[in-house]
Amino acid sequence: MADFLGMMKQAAQLQSKMKEMQAELDRVEVEGISGGGLVSVRMSAKMEVRAIKIDPSLVKADEVGVLEDLLVSAHADAHRKAEAAMQEKMKLLTGGLSLPPGLGL
Repeated sequence: MADFLGMMKQAAQLQSKMKEMQAELDRVEVEGISGGGLVSVRMSAKMEVRAIKIDPSLVKADEVGVLEDLLVSAHADAHRKAEAAMQEKMKLLTGGLSLPPGLGL
């Protein structure tokens, strides 16, 4: 019984550390650049796109903002679909057993 309680305590500590790490990953931002700086994407370490910048020389000047917003939205949609596909694969892998909250991969 003591071993079980020790394991539960370790699991709680691990869950707490995972939450801290997730919060830290949300604060870390990186920027990817292509086309010699003509296009840039800023995102969190949790793979959430925060901003997309496109040099106006690549499109009509009055459409740049709309295009940037549409790209962020399209990425968010793809990310949601990827998450759903990953969860479905995990469900198959775990034989239909759901993981406890906070332990999703």
